[in-house]
Amino acid sequence: MNAAVLLIISIVVLAVGYVLYGGWLAKQWGVDPSRKTPAHELEDGLDYVPAKAPVLMGHHFSSIAGAGPINGPIQAAVFGWVPVLLWVLIGGIFFGGVHDFGALFASLRHKGQSIGEIIDDSMGKTAKKLFITFGYLTLLLVVAAFSSIVASTFGITTAAGAAVEGATLAANQSTAMISILFILLAIVFGFFVYRKNAPIGISSVIGCVGIIAVVFIGLNFHPIALTYNAWMWILGAYILIASVTPVWILLQPRDYLSSFLLYFMIAAGIIAIIGSVVTGNSSFAIPAMGDAALKGTGVFTTGTAFPALFVTIACGAISGFHSLVSSGTTAKQLDNEKDAKPVAFGSMLIECVVAVISLCAVGFVWVAAANGDYASPTQVFAGGLSAMIGSFAPGAQNMMYQLLILAVSVFCLTSLDTATRLARYMFQEFFVENGQTVKDLTGYKKVLANPYVATAITVVLGVSLGMTGYTKIWPLFGAANQLLAAIGLLAVCTWLGAVGKNNKMFYIPMVFMLAVTICSLVQTIQAKLTAYNSGAADVWALIQALIAILLVVLSVILAVIGAKTLIQQFKNKDKKEAA
Repeated sequence: MNAAVLLIISIVVLAVGYVLYGGWLAKQWGVDPSRKTPAHELEDGLDYVPAKAPVLMGHHFSSIAGAGPINGPIQAAVFGWVPVLLWVLIGGIFFGGVHDFGALFASLRHKGQSIGEIIDDSMGKTAKKLFITFGYLTLLLVVAAFSSIVASTFGITTAAGAAVEGATLAANQSTAMISILFILLAIVFGFFVYRKNAPIGISSVIGCVGIIAVVFIGLNFHPIALTYNAWMWILGAYILIASVTPVWILLQPRDYLSSFLLYFMIAAGIIAIIGSVVTGNSSFAIPAMGDAALKGTGVFTTGTAFPALFVTIACGAISGFHSLVSSGTTAKQLDNEKDAKPVAFGSMLIECVVAVISLCAVGFVWVAAANGDYASPTQVFAGGLSAMIGSFAPGAQNMMYQLLILAVSVFCLTSLDTATRLARYMFQEFFVENGQTVKDLTGYKKVLANPYVATAITVVLGVSLGMTGYTKIWPLFGAANQLLAAIGLLAVCTWLGAVGKNNKMFYIPMVFMLAVTICSLVQTIQAKLTAYNSGAADVWALIQALIAILLVVLSVILAVIGAKTLIQQFKNKDKKEAA
């Protein structure tokens, strides 16, 4: 297969899907540009802050991207490029795009509140409590996994305590230094844009120059050398502060500037793929329908295509975490409802482009990846694209590798503190009854719902779990994240039905994702219990099995409540039509 042709066809399909299907969804749901958004209605200078569309696009895109659209397609490439590509394109347009756009739209009509409040409105108080518990557990896994990934890319030791040496050590120290300087740059950028009203165009140019300067300094001056555990403590302190500060200070400017790194990464990927093909140096050796012998080896995932393919590729097709971002931070910052389509639906499809680029990257270094020459999917991604560029511009290969590794770590850091803020929202909403706000709470509920207390609890639990290393958490995260997507689809579907809007586009994605993820979790439970009982695994296998059981039970209960709600809506509709 020609990688350039594959990429171009994918971009055209996604663009058509955005214009036609995205436009149809907006009309079906009644997106209203004249309607006042929660960012204006409830503006508080902390969480509810109107943001210009490009700035909010940067926040949303950076928050949902993370390492997901890179890791997933590379790990799932073992099933073949055809299944991977079909799931990315079909999933992105008809599953993920609907999920993200729907979650944002529903939240806008609920004062920027989370999916939990939307469920309360259509499915009741019990369902809300169950969903918030489910969502909070998933976010703890996100905080644990991403803090571990970031600490691994910063530290001079691994999670197991082994020393990192050679080129990897220098790369880790550089990445840490650049990330610190990048945060300082974002704070300065936010001050001038939001407090001094500096023009966004000029500020963006200066910000991009600042990014280049930060990268140059970090690559040449990186004296900070800390262990994995030390970085975990520092990251805990960072997200504790970052998730309770007003969004204009760090979240909006940092994510906006981060988006330029992501745009650069996409542009570099397109140039690398097309350039290697044009110069006759292209390689795309992934079998069309996979290689069963490679499953579970190196960077590749295990299991059968169903359900493993649909769980492994999350952010590049559909991801439950996206609904929490859409209905958590993004809905509180949207300036106008007309921005909902490009911010939510558009970002999802751009993420699909990243997933296709990742597939092309692993295709270029397929033999090396199959031989186990790469330790992680991130290294495959950076190694594949930089090798493509090196095939026609040898002098740029090493620099490009460093920049791509940096970009991935920045997105993980972005997703990390966004996830912490979202977990704080959900923890607080657990104690709030319908019609109440956090300010109305009293007694122990008021104490626990205090933003600093809620954040501290989240950070302690998440970082403590992350101390064990992301490899012990990641197996659960994929299924939990996709199950959250199924519940998010269910929530928006029932709400649309309750307000009399077309919700039929949710039926197939909702049922399919429930089947996929429950099947995957049942397989995980069986495997972990078998390994623990036979003595082949430690207590972490038992803990993973127990968490998986809890997730299955919660999801089944929510699915039953949702089904009853939809059935009742059909009955009510039939009665009205009969009358």
